[in-house]
Amino acid sequence: MTTSTETEKGVAERTMGIGLRAINRLAGSDLLDRIRIRKGVERALFQGTKGGFRTATVAGRTFKAAQQLGKPARQARSKSRGLFDITPDDEQAMFQEAGRAFAEEKVRPAAKAADDERRTPPEILTQATELGVAMLGVPAELGGVMEEGAATAAVLIGEALAHGDMGIAYAALAPGAVAIAIGLWGSAEQEATYLPAFTEENAPAAALAILEPRPLFDPLALDTVARRDGEDWVIDGAKSLVARAAECELFLVAATAEGVGPALFVVESGIKGLSVEDEPAMGLRPASTGRLILEGVRVPATAILGEGARADYVECVHRARIAWSSLAVGTAGAVLDYVIPYVNDRQAFGEPVSNRQGVAFAVSDIGIESNGMRLATYRAAARADRGENFAREAAIARRLCTQKGMKIGSDGVQLLGGHGFVKEHPVERWYRDLRSAGVMEGALLV
Repeated sequence: MTTSTETEKGVAERTMGIGLRAINRLAGSDLLDRIRIRKGVERALFQGTKGGFRTATVAGRTFKAAQQLGKPARQARSKSRGLFDITPDDEQAMFQEAGRAFAEEKVRPAAKAADDERRTPPEILTQATELGVAMLGVPAELGGVMEEGAATAAVLIGEALAHGDMGIAYAALAPGAVAIAIGLWGSAEQEATYLPAFTEENAPAAALAILEPRPLFDPLALDTVARRDGEDWVIDGAKSLVARAAECELFLVAATAEGVGPALFVVESGIKGLSVEDEPAMGLRPASTGRLILEGVRVPATAILGEGARADYVECVHRARIAWSSLAVGTAGAVLDYVIPYVNDRQAFGEPVSNRQGVAFAVSDIGIESNGMRLATYRAAARADRGENFAREAAIARRLCTQKGMKIGSDGVQLLGGHGFVKEHPVERWYRDLRSAGVMEGALLV
């Protein structure tokens, strides 16, 4: 008779180094229904070869269509179960568990050095790619593994990685944001040209560039403009806090298109007129944020994402805000998990400081508010995957995550007293990172 331990070992051997692809193949089998996901399987996902990492030069990759599509490929919409049920399905739950294990074992130990050096270790980014974060939005016809919409899966993995570190999570998830946008709104030609690269082991560094370096930025009133010149578009402007800007091979740039309105443009790096400036920030330091400068950048007429519909651009902004909310949820959870043992162990006047009502109530508030943030974010993502209007839910999630997230960061510092203000403890870093939820993709004053 096969024991549970032997079964786990067999699964671990089969899934070693394969990542998300293996998880999705196994998801439909009876085996995982019996054993679920356990620590041994989670560990196996991240033990792939470390010697296979290679760095492509920024302008070294040539994107070309590997196949011709008659029409754009799209992931299917999720089906409503008729109830307010945000429980992840089996596939999403496995992905979430794998992300949690990765964050605990790889991301958290690397976070302090990454913050100091303003750079995520390449091996972390490689392992995140092996996990499958870059291919979430790729339709199955083009090598993707998610049959249905990816908003909920992206929220779950974003929360999990941000529990390890928000800056590293931003760096790792940035390419996936580009793949999701192209998968949702790209033309058949754009999908065939760019999406297959995101399913490869050396998926391209890529970033969504919406934010601009000006006060009270409004993503629907862009200073970056694209004007027509013959059959081409010529783009001028600047984008701020772009993840891994100096490494990116592909950008999705938001600009006000002449005669169209706000839209997204696919811009390959190495093109004339495109440059990057280093832009250190208060938080998100491991993401190596930079400023993208566009001076007369000429791209073909086909570079505008899909048909340049305003509704698609607005939905992209809402989805990006949900993604930032998920990062805030993960970081808020990290604060809670850190302060509970701290206040229980810290002694004052002969007893744990958690015995004091002021401390106990503050910790309880962090737990209550972080759960509220999570529920609002999950609900917005679930509606997005079902194809329902989710603008209201995205706004609620972002408002809650901005306002409560900042308070959670501040309370975390306060609960640690003097220790909260020094880099020996990670709460000061989480406090800095949590502020980003109200800045990225449009300022939100609270």
